[in-house]
This record gives sequence, structure tokens and C-alpha cells, in this order.
Amino acid sequence: MFREVIHTDDAPAAIGAYSQAIRVGDTIYLSGQIALDPASMELVSDDAEAQVRQVLDNLSAVARAGGGSFADIVRLTVYLTDLAHFGTVNAVMGEYFSEPYPARAAIGVAALPRGALVEMDAVLVLPT
Repeated sequence: MFREVIHTDDAPAAIGAYSQAIRVGDTIYLSGQIALDPASMELVSDDAEAQVRQVLDNLSAVARAGGGSFADIVRLTVYLTDLAHFGTVNAVMGEYFSEPYPARAAIGVAALPRGALVEMDAVLVLPT
């Protein structure tokens, strides 16, 4: 099975032993993104809304690098250090996604890398 590594400088570089995304056939598996600015590799803000926006911008950049877009995302997982930010995630996602929305899970976690408030990963299926 052929696996293609997807990489873009428009999203943060991997901070561990993983790829930004891997394509297998028409499916792209996007690694988790936190709210790092791709240029500085620092969190963009302590504000939850700003972090959600940066996470989605980072995911979008990786999706584009793989030849896709948010319209192709079929599964999204959201990790939050505080589930009180769930409403913020919903509101911002409504600006980035349109119907039909991807399947989604939201998971409360104790901590995320670099002290981030939110992380998201996704599965994208390209049109055939």
C-alpha cells in the first residue's frame, strides 16, 4: 500500500516523531494540530477562540497541501482541556464548515502539548 507524506510550511512543523498528514489512496489522515503559529512555533494566544481559529487554519493548510479542503473532512476529533469551551468550538466551526458537517467527537483531556487549550485531528476523503 502506497503512503504519501503530506507537508506544508503553512502549518506548524511536527514537534515529534509524526507527519502533518499521511495520504493512503483517497484518504488523508491529518495529525492533531494545536494553535501554534507556523512561523514562530508559539501559541497564538491564551484565548480559546483565537486558539480554535488557529487550529482550524492549521488543519486547513494541511488539507490544502494534500489537495483537499474542509468540504472533504469526514471525521473531526476535538480535544479540549476545558469542556466549557465547547460552545466556542461550535460557533467557530460554523464559520469554517458548511453542511453536511463532518462526524465529530469532543473529548475532555487533562492537558495538551505546549499548554494548548484545544487540539483537533481529522480524516479527509478526496473526491474520486
